[in-house]
Amino acid sequence: MPRGQARFACGVLAAFALVTVAAGLAAWHKYQLLAGPLAPGPYVDNPLVEVDTWFRNLMGWRTVLLVAALFQFSIWLANMRDVADVIWRQGQRRHRAWLVFGWVIPLGQLFIPKMFINDLWAASRPEPQRRRGHPLLTAWWLSVLVAANAYSDGPDDLKKAVTASQARHALRQLMVSDGLDICAAALSIIVVRQLIRRLGRAAPTATAPAEVFRTGQARS
Repeated sequence: MPRGQARFACGVLAAFALVTVAAGLAAWHKYQLLAGPLAPGPYVDNPLVEVDTWFRNLMGWRTVLLVAALFQFSIWLANMRDVADVIWRQGQRRHRAWLVFGWVIPLGQLFIPKMFINDLWAASRPEPQRRRGHPLLTAWWLSVLVAANAYSDGPDDLKKAVTASQARHALRQLMVSDGLDICAAALSIIVVRQLIRRLGRAAPTATAPAEVFRTGQARS
């Protein structure tokens, strides 16, 4: 069901954001430790080793949750396309296959996913007022694009760092990237909640909204 799928997608996005916050805090702790002299003592008692272990584990979980969030968001988007086809089929401009290919084709990934969201938003409006686009959707998509492309070299730079200064520079990039990811995840949750609410309201009066959201098609 789209409503249940929306809640699950929002839950995964929220989990990704929380783990990203934790990874950012671990990065900040590591950044602070690298600013001072390295602590002497055995390997097992070294605070830098301990925080580095936490940081690497959290970054691993962050990657897993990012993949899961993208997967769940795509499933939710496909389900919402079924609902929009019932409400305003002629307004859906792209074939369903682009729900997959639109995320991976170069250049197309810059605008095709946003086109699907714009079409869903337009379908959720009353027929005389159907217009694609909204400042919320523009802010959301810009946050996604910036988060996906800004400071993408941070993890590689951290792996290649041979001095504390180089590691701190890479950590600064990672912390900024984490902030952008959290912003994109938060706006994604808002967009999902807005669309599920608006499309539920816009379900055809001849068909119960619950039925549309259960089957994705009107009863014949």
